[in-house]
Amino acid sequence: MAQTLVAPPAVTVTRLAGNIGAEIGGVDTSGPLSDDAVAAVRAALLAHKVVFLRDQKLDYDTQRAFAERLGELTLSHPIYAAPERRPALREMDSAHGTKANHWHTDLTFIERPPAFCLLHAKIIPPVGGDTMWANCVNAYQSLPEPLRVLADQLRVVHSNDSDFTDDTVDHRDDYVATPYVAEHPAVRVHPETGERALLLGGFARSVVGMAPAAGRDLIRVLQEYVTRPEQTVRWQWRVGDLVIWDNQATMHYAIYDYGRERRRGERLTTIGRTPVGVDGRPSVTLAGDTSAYSAGLR
Repeated sequence: MAQTLVAPPAVTVTRLAGNIGAEIGGVDTSGPLSDDAVAAVRAALLAHKVVFLRDQKLDYDTQRAFAERLGELTLSHPIYAAPERRPALREMDSAHGTKANHWHTDLTFIERPPAFCLLHAKIIPPVGGDTMWANCVNAYQSLPEPLRVLADQLRVVHSNDSDFTDDTVDHRDDYVATPYVAEHPAVRVHPETGERALLLGGFARSVVGMAPAAGRDLIRVLQEYVTRPEQTVRWQWRVGDLVIWDNQATMHYAIYDYGRERRRGERLTTIGRTPVGVDGRPSVTLAGDTSAYSAGLR
């Protein structure tokens, strides 16, 4: 259940669905913001998992300045190169083949997936191109007790060479040329809220200690609790929208229903902590060096 928030008078927080999502008003992320306003945005983000701000006039510098109020920034991406002179920017552009129409948590194939993600809409199709987010905390809480106890004990291997990358990324051969593999707890403890959240999604490939088929089946069963409609919110984009999600507590799916129309956004991400399971065991890298990505803009 969403928390009751106390925001500065100019900031409004309006819930959009029963279990996830809120629209924030009264905040111009392109200009100076008080510490209280930034704190209100952060509190809404942690409570509602994803927040939506309309009509934000941002370029790279202003988006970066605001994002850095929420945390240190990662580099653009562990695999893709950043645009020139914009080292933190990942361009999400359908013209380059990027669709992301698969349920996923961003970059779980690395040991330290990003904490918060900020996506600013630049080009939106006239029809279609919505994005859905799901609440991985509520999904965990909805598990039957025997399944919840089992999930607390599981470790899951995530890879950039996975079902997610079959037809949702551009230049797949390049994307998987260097293997990136991480082992995560199936249930992570959120570093700020202490909530337990399922850590799965399209990059999840196998369960440690289980035969491949059995592991895939178990991942599928757990995943279905995340993507039930009751756990989701759907956003109809407009140019200028800024969406911020807690990558430590959500999954998302970019709906590919816009054919040859173009869809483009610019994403920044803040550095995440290594996930820790219920038993206190942290995630570990199994293949690939992403230390430069996680070190950020130093």
